[in-house]
Parts: sequence; structure tokens; C-alpha cells
Amino acid sequence: MRRFVALFAGLLTGALVGGVLALMFAPNSGKALQQQIADTVDRLAGEVRRAAEERRMDLENELEKLRQPQVKLE
Repeated sequence: MRRFVALFAGLLTGALVGGVLALMFAPNSGKALQQQIADTVDRLAGEVRRAAEERRMDLENELEKLRQPQVKLE
């Protein structure tokens, strides 16, 4: 039982110390970090939308080619 309590106390202390150090050495304030994350998400979402639109256009072109009647050579 003592080992469990010691382990739990060590984990709790480590988590607290790690949290405090993360807050002290964070490169940006909370608002700036939130804005940076939002900007990154918006940029990535735009890139995904563009890539999906390009792929959709490619697939529509391929489908149109497949729908055209095939010429049989005899």
C-alpha cells in the first residue's frame, strides 16, 4: 500500500511541476496561441478543400471519358 501511495504522490507531483513549467515557458500567451491554432486550422482546411475540389474535377473528367461511346476497331 505504501508503494502505491508513494507512486501516486510522485505522479501527482510530477504532473503539477510539469504543468507549472509548461505555463512558465510557453512561447505565447493563451490568446495568441489560440489565434495561432485557429489560423493553422483554417489554412489546413483551405488546403484540404482545394485538394478535394481538384480531385473531384479529375474524377469527373475521367467519368466523362468513360461515358463516351467506345469506337470498335474491326
